[in-house]
Amino acid sequence: MPNFTIVAGARPNFMKIAPIIHAIQKKQKEGGNLQFRLVHTGQHYDKKMSGDFFEQLNIPEPDANLGGGGGTQAEQTAAIMVAFEKELIENRPDIVIVVGDVTSTLACSIAAKKLQIDVAHVEGGIRSGDLTMPEEINRMVTDSITNHFFTTSEIANENLRKSGFSEDKIHFVGNTMIDTLMAQMNRFQKPEGAIFEGLETGNYFVMTMHRPANVDQEHKLKAMIDAILEGTKGLPIIFPVHPRTAKNLESLGIDAPNLLMCEPLGYLEFNYLVKNAKGVITDSGGITEEASVMNIPCITLRDNTERAETIHLGTNELVGTDPKKLKPYLEKIMTGNWKQYQGIPMWDGKTAERIVTILVDTYSN
Repeated sequence: MPNFTIVAGARPNFMKIAPIIHAIQKKQKEGGNLQFRLVHTGQHYDKKMSGDFFEQLNIPEPDANLGGGGGTQAEQTAAIMVAFEKELIENRPDIVIVVGDVTSTLACSIAAKKLQIDVAHVEGGIRSGDLTMPEEINRMVTDSITNHFFTTSEIANENLRKSGFSEDKIHFVGNTMIDTLMAQMNRFQKPEGAIFEGLETGNYFVMTMHRPANVDQEHKLKAMIDAILEGTKGLPIIFPVHPRTAKNLESLGIDAPNLLMCEPLGYLEFNYLVKNAKGVITDSGGITEEASVMNIPCITLRDNTERAETIHLGTNELVGTDPKKLKPYLEKIMTGNWKQYQGIPMWDGKTAERIVTILVDTYSN
């Protein structure tokens, strides 16, 4: 009887694990003899960053919460490793399933492997080539000790082949985050609040910014916001603000009537806004995937991306972190001349089913 432990820690993880849990539950209902434990590392621990997601995405309450939030990256990694090792000793699975590239992914992979437990990495093989990003280090270390890679693209497959991994470890299955998007799209709901009342479909922008390269240098943040305000020509910009960014914006005195800042939003509310927007401006990786599948123009304020397929086949453009480069891209969106979604192979809403089938076949012996 296969026995899985599924790890989630930060907000993006929940969208990725939800369809895997649903696919396991479906197999159980069909008489499949398999079990799972859901472990929440506590890396994101406020209600908006985690609690709402369990409810909205129909994820069961975690079997364990490790309470590993807070502190520096090293402190967080250590706290999660210590707590997860204890969890694994008390509830030893056949395999640990980690997703994405957050601190929890790295910490739990190391703890599992040191106990001689197999690791499956959902979203294995993606690379940005930027070692200044903690996520890139998390990906590389996790992949170096992974037993099964569940990949989102042929680009990721090739990265793994170049690193010397054999084909039998690489499973090209698609993107579980798109499974969630497709399953939840008819449940998207308009957020409550005065700033959302007057929004017209296709006539506003959604923006997210949280990476240090964009938000930690005050003069650079101000120049970027000014360039965005100029290029969007007075259209409303909905900006769910990370607490650190809000603090920096306040000290800069940025106050434009069409820059509508709000608290972080739930999954269903945020994607409602993306689906109905004129365009998205972001420095997040996952949002570029969702925007592409919904065929919404997307500008990425980064110098590199680990999701190149969103540029080649999606609606994403990599603009960089220089505010001066923004203007022509915003003009393209404003005039309706943006590229269309071409379709990304295997991003069809059935990724989790493929993952669970492979795991059951592998661990039923």
